[in-house]
Amino acid sequence: MTSDIPDPSRATPEGASDWWRHAVIYQVYPRSFADATGDGVGDLRGITARLPSLAELGVDAVWLSPFYVSPQNDGGYDVADYCDVDPAFGTLDDFAALENVAHDLGLKVIVDLVPNHSSSEHVWFREALASAPGSPERARYLFRDGSGPDGELPPNNWQSVFGGPAWTRVTEPDGTPGQWYLHLFDSSQPDFDWRNPWVREQFRDILRFWLDRGVDGFRVDVAHGMIKVEGLPDYTPPANGGSMGGGAVGLEPDIESGADDPTPPFWAQDGVHEIYRDWRLVLDEYDERILVAEAWVDPPAKLARWVRPDEMHQAFNFAYLATPWSGPELRAVIDTSIAAFGGVDAPSTWVLSNHDVVRHASRLALTAENPQGHGIGPDSPGQPVRELGLARARAATALMLALPGSAYLYQGEELGLPEVIDLPDASRLDPTWFRTNGERYGRDGCRVPIPWEADAPAYGFNATGTSWLPQPDDWASYARDSQAGVDGSTLELYRAALAARKAHDLGLGSVEWLDGFGEHVVAFRNRGLTVVANTGEDAVDLPAGTVALASGPLDSRSLPADTTVWLTS
Repeated sequence: MTSDIPDPSRATPEGASDWWRHAVIYQVYPRSFADATGDGVGDLRGITARLPSLAELGVDAVWLSPFYVSPQNDGGYDVADYCDVDPAFGTLDDFAALENVAHDLGLKVIVDLVPNHSSSEHVWFREALASAPGSPERARYLFRDGSGPDGELPPNNWQSVFGGPAWTRVTEPDGTPGQWYLHLFDSSQPDFDWRNPWVREQFRDILRFWLDRGVDGFRVDVAHGMIKVEGLPDYTPPANGGSMGGGAVGLEPDIESGADDPTPPFWAQDGVHEIYRDWRLVLDEYDERILVAEAWVDPPAKLARWVRPDEMHQAFNFAYLATPWSGPELRAVIDTSIAAFGGVDAPSTWVLSNHDVVRHASRLALTAENPQGHGIGPDSPGQPVRELGLARARAATALMLALPGSAYLYQGEELGLPEVIDLPDASRLDPTWFRTNGERYGRDGCRVPIPWEADAPAYGFNATGTSWLPQPDDWASYARDSQAGVDGSTLELYRAALAARKAHDLGLGSVEWLDGFGEHVVAFRNRGLTVVANTGEDAVDLPAGTVALASGPLDSRSLPADTTVWLTS
């Protein structure tokens, strides 16, 4: 369906153009959602068959991680063709069928866009390698001469987010050692030169390619990247725990190193805003389409620059995701977020898990430092207690879904899935694992194919039992059919919370803080609903009201630790 031919069967209610201000958006990681072909890798037809479950859950939109042509060195975030579907996932016709079913179910469809870098197998990069230094083809990417007497050293000291140097030297067509190219991520992911008008024009065409096919928006990968400081100066991360940064593994330069530290010369440069203003003009040619920034930028006041009225519509609130299960810290980040985003007339977003971070059913019960960017495995310190993690995850989700703005869910969290910690080393595929020689476990643990039916092969992921990452032996109890209709299950908690969120229009409400519960309690009113979350160790008295939702069992009129409740007057 093209943008200029409206479909009367999908008429939009008056005022729905701002659907993104309060939407709950569900992330699908295609490799791990559902596999229709039985080859062990999820695909578009598998997703399409399972979309009714998402509509029944009560979400408003589906965001698809990359399904483009790719050698899959980084789970599809190494794109070799931005305008076609990888055969492992299906075809463009399969995508059209998925989109039609989603729209018929009332679900918006958001697709991933990866503009910071392409795959080294993209024809644009292959042409660059075959061309001479200084050629227009090389100018598409960040090729530079090396340092040292014979150019044998990298152009600067930048390190890859995935570990190791951010530069790789090429062999020129005549067989001699040649220039170096920048890759802030894996060596198979060369960075574009976004100062090049040719690159900008290609991506305008890519946007229109998918907009003309009816997608409702784009989640923009590494939206704080793309522009690097002129001259590509050396950069050494601060000694207080900062890193080279980058959302792809949850290493956020400002969140971890402190907002007063210098901004790395490859993140959050002012020039990115010119790009997004240009993209916004393209999207405004179409109705009700959105841009969502994956930008690991802190504080929220700085991140709010990505969602000014002429730029993007939303930005992921990673400051919220990175906040521990602590009353004072949660209240502070909620206040700061609402003020910052509201100051530019944008909605706050809330998120607890995604394909790049440790699932919050495990992360919130760790006793060691938050391992974002490293992942957790069998030898990680501070192993989570599963029961405690699930209780906190349920409570954190109930708190999040009561907040005004837009919320993001990651596939499987509605089942209470924990991080898979005991993956065999031989099955790991994350480039972080390889580039750090096993020093970091990476992100495979949150990407294991999810369970649908307790007694089916591969728990219903497919009909053959094959799975690209091994599923745990004890996941039957997490399967969707094990939880459907079961009072108190995590699936039913999510369904009830999403239904009540819509019934009370909580996404369009506001936060009125309630005091007097103690520092470990987060309590507020939103549209007449009283929300109380207990992050402490001791039970607290509940205020008057009828229980509309509880993340866990209640003891008379008291709220146990690690529990959230919604009350009506």
